[in-house]
This record gives sequence, structure tokens and C-alpha cells, in this order.
Amino acid sequence: MSCGRPHETPCDEVLARLYDFLDSEVDTATSEQIQQHLEECAPCLAQAALDRMVKSLVARSCCSEPAPEQVRLRVVQRISEVRITYRYQSD
Repeated sequence: MSCGRPHETPCDEVLARLYDFLDSEVDTATSEQIQQHLEECAPCLAQAALDRMVKSLVARSCCSEPAPEQVRLRVVQRISEVRITYRYQSD
């Protein structure tokens, strides 16, 4: 996924860190880089909006207990696999 324009932070780097960014699990400098990229790149911004919506739906659908770490890691891994597959299919 890319808008075709060069960016200081490449799209694949942004997408790889997107969930960490949305969960506020990146340092301030990384957060600023990702935010700047999202402001410049419509496809990545759209992906971020979709990921925010998924996070919101999951949060509403789940009870207040956090998922076990193994489950969380499997879900994140599967989302990454689907994203990679989708990216290759859309190129």
C-alpha cells in the first residue's frame, strides 16, 4: 500500500508499527513520524482509520477483562498476515 510518493518514513514501516502507534506503545519521536506520514499518505491514513474501527469494535464486543497474552499475540500475528496478503493482492 502506498500513494506512490516518497515519504521520510516508508509506508511498510508505518503499517508495521500501526497497531503499536494506535495503542500508544511507541516513543514520542516514532509517534510523530507516523502521524506525519499519515497526514501525507491517504492510503495509510485509510488503513489507520480501518484499524481504529476494528479496535473499537473489538473493545465494544469484548468484556472488560484483557485477553491472555498468547491470544493477543496470535491475533496480532494473524492481522499482520492478512495485511501482507491484502497488500500483495492490491499491488
